[in-house]
Amino acid sequence: MTGDSYLLRLTMQLTVGLSGWDNAKRDLHAGWIRAQQQPDGGFPGREGPSDLYYTSFGLRGLAVLGRLDLATAEKASDFLASQLGSQATIVDFYSLLYSVILIQLAGAKNPLGGAIADWENRVVELINTLRTPDGGFAQQPGAKAGSTYQSFLALLAHEVMAKPVERAESLVPFVLSRQRADGGFVEVAPARRGGTNPTAAAVGILKQVSPQILTGDLHERVVDFLVEAIGPEGGLRANDRVPLCDLLSSFTGIWTLAELDALDAIDIRALSQFLDAVEQPQGGFLAGVWDQVADVEYTFYGLGLRALALGAKG
Repeated sequence: MTGDSYLLRLTMQLTVGLSGWDNAKRDLHAGWIRAQQQPDGGFPGREGPSDLYYTSFGLRGLAVLGRLDLATAEKASDFLASQLGSQATIVDFYSLLYSVILIQLAGAKNPLGGAIADWENRVVELINTLRTPDGGFAQQPGAKAGSTYQSFLALLAHEVMAKPVERAESLVPFVLSRQRADGGFVEVAPARRGGTNPTAAAVGILKQVSPQILTGDLHERVVDFLVEAIGPEGGLRANDRVPLCDLLSSFTGIWTLAELDALDAIDIRALSQFLDAVEQPQGGFLAGVWDQVADVEYTFYGLGLRALALGAKG
């Protein structure tokens, strides 16, 4: 990853934010995350075996806490190596590649060390099969229209490999075509009302491909849309049809506001109270006040929001 990398910027800001958090809290959540690691070295979701997606979140949570130790990273390396021959989506590629970087930073062996010499070019070729006529990327080959989220992940996967996206400029009109009258962006073309998460993905793409666009009216409309998504609990809702906040939408939306230098639009006290309500005394975070079971994905979002809240206070 380069110095202007989206992922490097995100990871560093969250790590710095959490560095001022109480050590006992950091140890508590790190211990909970480590306890979720399976004997195969991977991390699971709420049910089923380990997979690349949740393993990435487990490692990311430990990394931003400053608690990704060598033993955990080595076990994860074994799991990642075991997944190299499996079927993969863009989500899997991104999760694998980012996990490899994190465990190597912790001193673990590179699970891609035995891979074929031109594996990065092969990954690029596979991702290119998901390119759509509208300039985006889809989840499956042969799709007529792209997905905002899949396009964002394709960009991140290229970034991790330090490989530029071919015809990256075509992502700009693709993303802009997904903005709606409410100022938000949609995941798929037929949708008519913006959502918090596709808006975050859209801004993430524009920030990396054409940051000069994110000014003036476009900037103002996006900020206004995200502010409207703030719910009564202090976080953000997925869209204006959903009554309650969730950590995923809260994290992606508030991180996007931070990227747009508009974090002052958030009531940090209310956000902190929301986080207090979903943080578990034994470690981990729930998805929302309506949830009952913590998992590594939502725990990462909870930690990320803590970092942003602490950074805003500081």
